Amino acid sequence: MRLEMHKERVTFGQIATAIGEGGGDIVAVDVSQASGTTTIRDITVQMSDSSHTDTIVAKLNALEGVKIINISDQTFLMHLGGKIEVQAKMPIKNRDDLSRVYTPGVARVCTAIHEDKSKVYSLTIKRNTVAVVSDGTAVLGLGNIGPEAAMPVMEGKAMLFKQMAGVDAFPICLDTQDTEEIIRTVKAIAPAFGGINLEDISSPRCFEIEQRLIAELDIPVFHDDQHGTAVVLLAGLLNAVKVAGKRLQDCKVVVCGIGAAGIACSKMLLAAGVTNLIGVDRAGALVRGETYGNAAWAWYAEHTNPHRLTGRLSDVIEGADVFIGLSGPKVLSVNDIKKMAADPIVFAMANPTPEITPEEAEPYVRVMATGRSDYPNQINNVLCFPGMFRGALDCRAARINEEMKLAAAQAIASVVKEDELSEHYIIPSVFNAAVVERVREAVIRAAVESGVARRVRGHRQEE
Repeated sequence: MRLEMHKERVTFGQIATAIGEGGGDIVAVDVSQASGTTTIRDITVQMSDSSHTDTIVAKLNALEGVKIINISDQTFLMHLGGKIEVQAKMPIKNRDDLSRVYTPGVARVCTAIHEDKSKVYSLTIKRNTVAVVSDGTAVLGLGNIGPEAAMPVMEGKAMLFKQMAGVDAFPICLDTQDTEEIIRTVKAIAPAFGGINLEDISSPRCFEIEQRLIAELDIPVFHDDQHGTAVVLLAGLLNAVKVAGKRLQDCKVVVCGIGAAGIACSKMLLAAGVTNLIGVDRAGALVRGETYGNAAWAWYAEHTNPHRLTGRLSDVIEGADVFIGLSGPKVLSVNDIKKMAADPIVFAMANPTPEITPEEAEPYVRVMATGRSDYPNQINNVLCFPGMFRGALDCRAARINEEMKLAAAQAIASVVKEDELSEHYIIPSVFNAAVVERVREAVIRAAVESGVARRVRGHRQEE
């Protein structure tokens, strides 16, 4: 904070006290400017919670003789001017260089691609570039905040693509929420990209947008909020059942929150062999034979809940081996957990506040996971999408299919060695260097075996 202090009306001690009472800890003080009556100081304050900023500002504003000139924090400073940039792979030092990268030499390259469109992969950025596409309708826990406000999230995603997997990614935030217009726009820009990562598009629109783009494009389309979550969830669950001494196909699994992520996670669990799966939303358990206005829910009801259980979460959770939460805070109670089978597994993934806190659940569960980085066993999509796209791009996959997703989940789970497995370590860290390469290899292998790879060990093959 940059503060102007009137020397005769306020002391630095008063300011330090106000900051301390507001929850801040002063770590540095620099005098920026001084005159006979005033001093301008830059004060660096460490806080455990960003919400303390407003409290500290209010306390300082209440002091006579203090003027707040500016406030900034490290998070905002990291975003100044955006977080990514475009760099040339080689410098243009003379006329010969210019004539090769641009006119007239570039015309020969354009002609070569015109004559054989597949050369766009070897002669342009397409083979290593992903579009991160959003309309800003379902951003993190913020909801429908629009395309401009969604940009920092998409930029961050692009950073992770590059740092984790060497994939060049660019944020594309669209100023439309019309399903058809989004589909048309993504199809129109697709020639420049080797893959499309859909992000933070609200349900149920996200289902049709993804399905249509998969059908109408010849490059991988992946809605990370759905499938990235599902892949990492399954990876954690594969190891959690080992710790609990259970078999996944024998488990009764209750999924709470049947939105985009909940449906994708359920489909992944079904593909992995789970048969007794019950989905619960605000209206209660989804049951075959009931009428639902939502087509996705209608599909879900037809393919889950084999015993047609009815009621709310507290009713259907009795005897469950696994709880998967993709809903909201404090949905699950200790009493609910007590109704579950022995050695229950709880994945409470609502962010920022989980369905039940680990502190509450720990005495009653065998394995606990959340979506937060400040607790063990974080279910984080960063474990999936960099390696998933690295593999899909490297084998030039036409699409990302269920086989590739299952392979990615198994690869992530395999990073945690058998002798390392424990209640508090079922999923590797997002900074584990082995994850991306393990996922990449598994994805390529699955793409080749399932027939969607168009490039195998450096050679093209027909689709």
